[in-house]
Amino acid sequence: MIYIFAALVLVGMASCSSEDSGWQEDEVEKTIVMFYPWSTTLLGEFKANVSDFSSVIASRGLHGERVVVCMATAPDDAVVYELKSAKGRCVADTLRRYHNRTFTSRQSMASLFADLKEIAPARKYAMIVGCHGMAWVHTDEIGQPKRIMRHYDVASPLHTRYMGGLSADCQIETQDFASALKDAGLKMEYILFDNCYMSSVEVAYEMKDVAEYIIASPTEIMSSGFPYRRCGEYLLGNADCVKVAEEFIAFYSQSKTPYATIAVTDCSEMDNLAAIVMRINQASADVSVAASDLQRMDGYSPTLFYDFGHYISKKCSDPELLDAFSRQLDKTIIYKGNTEYYYSALAGPVRIDHFSGMNTSAPSTNRLAQGYEKTEWGKRVLK
Repeated sequence: MIYIFAALVLVGMASCSSEDSGWQEDEVEKTIVMFYPWSTTLLGEFKANVSDFSSVIASRGLHGERVVVCMATAPDDAVVYELKSAKGRCVADTLRRYHNRTFTSRQSMASLFADLKEIAPARKYAMIVGCHGMAWVHTDEIGQPKRIMRHYDVASPLHTRYMGGLSADCQIETQDFASALKDAGLKMEYILFDNCYMSSVEVAYEMKDVAEYIIASPTEIMSSGFPYRRCGEYLLGNADCVKVAEEFIAFYSQSKTPYATIAVTDCSEMDNLAAIVMRINQASADVSVAASDLQRMDGYSPTLFYDFGHYISKKCSDPELLDAFSRQLDKTIIYKGNTEYYYSALAGPVRIDHFSGMNTSAPSTNRLAQGYEKTEWGKRVLK
């Protein structure tokens, strides 16, 4: 199977030529940035994702929009190129190369994003982020006496997708990513997180000022990622985030690895959601929730990510408040979808009995959840 996949990558990319030509500065309606930080193990999958998106561009064309790929080819090297429509083909036009430079700090990412605004100016922007993912959790525990095994450390028969690579020096703090976008003066029409665990209430609150919508999964995503041949057209033009999510679920439901969870979050509703959850926490301060009663969303032990809606339903003791929460959650999560099981590299297939579309680490006792109360979400709802 590995050899077949490698062949598909080569064939898919063969239709694109690469030329170093600088950049054009004409403003368009929308620029879509495909951002691939160094992932250590997923470069082949990223190239396949770009190849699949290229096929959509070749058949559909581009109309008042640009697609720019920023891909790390090594921990400290990256290339920026544009996917152009040219007479039924997709042409890759190299715009800039970076050497001996990493993009993991707030400052370095802000500089990169400012470059992208200069390279591809537009009236609005959208972003696809592909890498390993770990929701809001801080980057690797440097100096810890015993490092906790992560889902991406496992030699599992099926592969899934940290915000960046596998070692701490290649990982990106979610807060730094959001701050870098803000520093660059960018607010995305949508951010599609093509990585694990990023449909998280903590992440969504962090992103509320830099994205209108978030498309993401609250569990692990299979390493092949989103099916861009099927959903790519809905990311272009007048984007249809719900249709993208529907295609994601349909693709995996029909695949040999029928494991998928997805949600579309309206970030403009996150402050309203936080206000209700803060009231619930204040009213139910004495209510303890048994972790064993909750829908887990991972294979960690102790569990790190739980279903957010299920947790609040157990935490809230006031029926009126719970009803208000449910109504607000429906406004916030405008689409959710799941297969019967999700897949965890640490636990294999796990049945889904409760699904709200978001995860949370609020009740977790896992060491990786330390510092939860210092997240922007934690500071807001634990007052």
